[in-house]
Order: sequence, then structure tokens, then C-alpha cells
Amino acid sequence: MIAVSSPQPHHAGSAGDTHGSGAEPVGRLVQQASQQLTELVRGELRLAQAEMTEKGKRYGKGGGLFGGAGVAGFLALEALVATAVAALAVPLPVWAAALIVTAVLGVVAAVLAMNGKRQVGRAAPPAPEQTIENVKADLAEIKESAHR
Repeated sequence: MIAVSSPQPHHAGSAGDTHGSGAEPVGRLVQQASQQLTELVRGELRLAQAEMTEKGKRYGKGGGLFGGAGVAGFLALEALVATAVAALAVPLPVWAAALIVTAVLGVVAAVLAMNGKRQVGRAAPPAPEQTIENVKADLAEIKESAHR
């Protein structure tokens, strides 16, 4: 605990009177700093919440659209497979045509799975990037102010 003493005697009306001196009492400054820090933290938390809500909505919409595209693409792929089997069945027996198309699709699926795994491994975790940058800037400002 730090004790603050004043070399000048206190007068009856001087406690808390800062109008003439231009200086704030230390306790009041600490209280204001605490309130400002609390407001700053609450504001940053609100910003982080809003940012994550927005990102969540975008992920949801994007996921739904990808799901619809996947269904349509799957149906198109089924039609293409049937077309490929029918085309190969003209010069070959039907079983051989179906086996060739199945092998090609297996290779394509393996390549896509490997590329997908690589991309997921590179993905950055979803984080409130703007809020993180703001908090870092706020901390730097607080540290700079504390050194003055």
C-alpha cells in the first residue's frame, strides 16, 4: 500500500476540491482508469461477440449452399456415370464398362480426399481477428501510458 502525504495543511473546504488546483486526486484517477478499462473490455467483448456472430452466419449460409451444390453435383455425377457405362458398353461387355468407370471414380475420390485433407490442415482457426488486433493496440496504449 502506498501512502500519499501532502506537505501543505488541509483546510475545511479543500478535500476533493480540484477546481482551483487543476489536479485530480490519485484515488479519483485510479477509479476513472478502472471504469475506462472496464468499459474498454466490455466494448471489445461486444465487438468479439458481434464478429463471431457474423462469421457464424456466413459459415451457416456457406455450408447450406455447399450442401445444395453437393446434392446437385452428386445427381449430375450419377447421370455422367450412367452415360460413361453406356458408352463403354458398346464395344465392351457391360460388366467391364462398369468396372472401368468404378476404378476411375475411385482414383478421383482418393485424389480429392487427399487434397481436402491438405486444405483442412492449412485452415486457420476461426477467430475474431479484428478484436484481437484492437485488444493488442489497447494493451500497447495502456503500457505506453503507464510508462509516462
